[in-house]
Amino acid sequence: MDAAVQAAGRNPAHVHLVAVSKTKPATAIEAAYAAGLTDFGENYLQEAITKIRALAHLRLTWHFIGAIQSNKTRSIAENFHWVHTVDRSRIARRLSEQCPQGKILDACLQVNIDQDPAKAGVLPEHAATLLDEVAQLPNLRVRGLMTVLEYAGDPLSGYQRLAALFADLADRGQESWDTLSMGMSRDYPQAIMAGATHVRIGTDIFGPRTTVATDEPI
Repeated sequence: MDAAVQAAGRNPAHVHLVAVSKTKPATAIEAAYAAGLTDFGENYLQEAITKIRALAHLRLTWHFIGAIQSNKTRSIAENFHWVHTVDRSRIARRLSEQCPQGKILDACLQVNIDQDPAKAGVLPEHAATLLDEVAQLPNLRVRGLMTVLEYAGDPLSGYQRLAALFADLADRGQESWDTLSMGMSRDYPQAIMAGATHVRIGTDIFGPRTTVATDEPI
């Protein structure tokens, strides 16, 4: 990451690492924390809650990065600090309504920047409408945009398109509009070159997934 940030001519303080710990045990997260990591991303809710409770003694920031079903919103709002995958106003409203009293949940809008039918996310042309709706919710703080690219595409081009959309929406965003969540193990240098503020890396930290989550993906 340091090399990618340097190549992009960016400030290292402006690029944050979210360690994607799905299917990995709490002991692996503890080891990563001991090495200096504090932000962890999870896709599977029940698995994540088990680890969040087991590691409650550590000062960790938890990011939900999976697709969201309506019956999962309360647990996500109660247990996570960030949610990167808001792509419908109905889900956003439920997250806001179900936040514990006094809590503000940081949120990114997931954009299907490639318009890939196999991927989740709001289409780029509908992102402004969704932002306007979500920005009105009292317990969500909209921080920016997130995407997962199609595997076969050009990552730099895809991430540059998301960054351009982020800039186009800046006037609609509030003071908290500061986040581009994009880039994974295979393409984080290109994401950083395009302006990523949060890269979500699992395999390059924890190795390949060797187990399958026992709860249903959401």
